[in-house]
Amino acid sequence: MPMLGILGAVLAGSGLVLSEMDPSRPGTIATLEGLGLLCLAMYLVGNWQRLKTFSAQRSTKLGFNSILAILLMIGILVIVNFLVIRHGGRLDLSETQRFSLAPQTFKVLGELQHDVTIRVFAHERSPGFGAYRDLLDAYTHISAHLLVTFVDPEKEPQLAKEFDITKIDTAVFQSGTQTIQVTKPSEANLTSAIIRVSREEKKRIVFLEGHGERRSKDTENGGLSFLQERLETQGYEVDRGFLNEDDAILQGATVLIVAGPREPLSEGETDLISEFVQKGGKVLLLLDPQTTTGLDLLLTQWGLTLGPGIIVDPEDRISQGSPTALLVRRFTEHAITQGFTAPILLPVSQGVSFTQTAALRWTFSSLTQSSEESWAETDFSQNTPEFDAAKDFKGPFTLGAALELAGGDGAAPHPATIIIGNSAFASNAYAKFPGNTDFLLNAISWLTQEEALISIAAKDPSFAPFIPNPTQEHMLLAVQVFSVPMLLLFLGITIWRRRSQL
Repeated sequence: MPMLGILGAVLAGSGLVLSEMDPSRPGTIATLEGLGLLCLAMYLVGNWQRLKTFSAQRSTKLGFNSILAILLMIGILVIVNFLVIRHGGRLDLSETQRFSLAPQTFKVLGELQHDVTIRVFAHERSPGFGAYRDLLDAYTHISAHLLVTFVDPEKEPQLAKEFDITKIDTAVFQSGTQTIQVTKPSEANLTSAIIRVSREEKKRIVFLEGHGERRSKDTENGGLSFLQERLETQGYEVDRGFLNEDDAILQGATVLIVAGPREPLSEGETDLISEFVQKGGKVLLLLDPQTTTGLDLLLTQWGLTLGPGIIVDPEDRISQGSPTALLVRRFTEHAITQGFTAPILLPVSQGVSFTQTAALRWTFSSLTQSSEESWAETDFSQNTPEFDAAKDFKGPFTLGAALELAGGDGAAPHPATIIIGNSAFASNAYAKFPGNTDFLLNAISWLTQEEALISIAAKDPSFAPFIPNPTQEHMLLAVQVFSVPMLLLFLGITIWRRRSQL
């Protein structure tokens, strides 16, 4: 008889295991479960009197209560686990929040109106399978408009050929007639692909060249290739042109970027820029201090003045670095800087001031400022600049500003300009600094009226170094170099004195 009970348990357990491993065999599973149930029933009937006597014993009752308590606890855990899986949220306890999606991703997914089909051509052994699965699982948890399927290109070669898949771990994003491929499973790439594939049209951004500007194709430290790459991944069409050779380059453009001209623009070129703005075009001006750009007259018409001098800020600068290298941490309330926590690194900068003009009623908004300890240095004959009340100008200063035509309708094209007193911070050498990237992308998103993109940009997990300002450096020096060693010395002397008195 005991063998009958053991056989029933084995058959029932085999049916459960088979249902998990191969659910495509329901007949075999039902047979095993039926035979197991029959054997257990026969064992129960044959041993009913013995079981009745056994259950009446005090030890059996105590053991039964213990087993019942354990089963109840297991049941509670199963129910809690079920509720968490179906209805629970997500909590990222990692130090760098590497498993949390960026605010930009939440905004993009929350405003997604059309279905996006995502086919990931990968298998479980491929390097990027896990990253795709984890990220897209988080994405689908936020938006029901994402339809994700994983395709093994080895098992379905025809489908892989249809989508022109030449590399494993390639994801194809499709919405309507738009199709985009992603070959690296990072949040930045996936979010950018969703933005690009869900757009009905691409907005065009033009980099001005021909006057010594930083070039968008230049991959050296002084170039802007990193910025161009980020703009393209956000779905913009990026172009470059010479106004003195092709005045039609601005036709169909949304934003014109003037990044650090070293030679003056001609009067005809400034007239074309002015006409472009009057027709609703947007301009991003990145102008370096102590350079002749030829834009002074145009800026004066808009009520803008640059300089004088170069900003020195003892409070907000890179510790032990150049006194003019600013680590800007002061932001105003504006859509571009909303939620900003990372500082902006400006290698050198000049102030921006505004005076309202009668010709155009601009709304001037300061975006970022220097501290009250800053000043505009005009004499650089000394290696270490010092404030001279007779020559220099006391801060704080506006380092970046946004101009918008007063009363403009946010839904219609209207003139808008952003001006920054430095262009190097957008170059390849500095653009990868987190605050610089966010600020640049947010500024362009505001100019193009892409409100869904005005947020902290999605990034790959990376090490973010701590860069102290002078005050923080002095505190670290006082604590680490002086306070801790003196405390240890004091404790050592105290212990030595106590022991010597024993």
